[in-house]
Amino acid sequence: MPKNNRFLIIFLILIIFGFVIIFATNNNSNFPSIENKVCFNNYCFFVEMADDSSERSRGLMERESLDSDKGMLFIFDQESRHSFWMKNTLIPLDMIWINSNKEVVHIEKNVPPCQVDPCPSYGPDKDARYVLEISAGQSDQAKIQINDKVLFE
Repeated sequence: MPKNNRFLIIFLILIIFGFVIIFATNNNSNFPSIENKVCFNNYCFFVEMADDSSERSRGLMERESLDSDKGMLFIFDQESRHSFWMKNTLIPLDMIWINSNKEVVHIEKNVPPCQVDPCPSYGPDKDARYVLEISAGQSDQAKIQINDKVLFE
């Protein structure tokens, strides 16, 4: 094999290997990047966004922990009475439903992981466009109440 062809093959292999490493390190779903904030009064949570059906279905499943200042914001295309369940969720959560006016319309506190199939569903009596999941107890810590205004940053 000519020397130029060997160099080209080695070069292509190194490029492919580099892309594999970049893809693997940037696509680790256990350590997502968190760039957004959801704030109540002066208390903010750094959130991952779940804004498509795949991300909303996966949610916080299989997570073994969630820092007290972190969460996941579920964003729906339309306001509705979106219900949630805790299948394959390992940690208890507080769930906060927020309408299009960015007002809290419902809170479920200390929702336990599902132990029995079928899992119970949790949902509001009013329409909501967003649902924030945070560690159990954090809605009390942040003093979040129905009708509170929410700021997305």
